[in-house]
Amino acid sequence: MITPSGHSVEVTIPASVFDALPDSAYVRESQLVQSPKRPQSTAPLPFSAPTLWRKVKAGNFPKPVKLSEGVTAWKVGSVRAWMAAQAAG
Repeated sequence: MITPSGHSVEVTIPASVFDALPDSAYVRESQLVQSPKRPQSTAPLPFSAPTLWRKVKAGNFPKPVKLSEGVTAWKVGSVRAWMAAQAAG
């Protein structure tokens, strides 16, 4: 990228917000799965919200953490570990 002063600056944009988060961060459902309401956003999981919850219920995906009433989220590190296990298996 070239700044108004003519200097060249390297800009790195993560593939998704998820990729830029530390393992200790929390993400909500809307940040994990693609939604027809947000077609322009990227999501790390290739399935829908109902499938996410079916996998949680079946024990095939990490359980979320209840952060407060009405706020449920997953630890980024747990989701990444699950994704790595899927890729390896």
